[in-house]
Amino acid sequence: QVQLVESGGGLVQAGGSLRLSCAASGRTASNYVMGWFRQAPGKEREFVVSISRTGDNTDSQDSVKGRFTISRDNAKNTMYLQMNSLKPEDAAVYYCAAGIGLSIKSPTVSNWIYWGPGTQVLVSS
Repeated sequence: QVQLVESGGGLVQAGGSLRLSCAASGRTASNYVMGWFRQAPGKEREFVVSISRTGDNTDSQDSVKGRFTISRDNAKNTMYLQMNSLKPEDAAVYYCAAGIGLSIKSPTVSNWIYWGPGTQVLVSS
């Protein structure tokens, strides 16, 4: 199995940027499709963006297209989420996730096996 830990969350003004990281330990991260989900207070956890095992393919929800970029460095067992032009509605706890045998188009939470504890992103207007 793999253990995931997120970092890089914080408070940012609307229009600002943050870069989240997800460090994987245990098994090699390249064995897994990886993704980012988020959960705002009172809402269900939702898919944000995902990346294939090699990093060649990505998928994202429409609301973050053109603003968020996912990447991974398998040599470092780390995945990143660059978030630009942040909006108040992006505020949430962001979770790193990993799955086996998934398509990058896998927005269903229950399909993902491994989860990090989350990192808080706050966006002030």
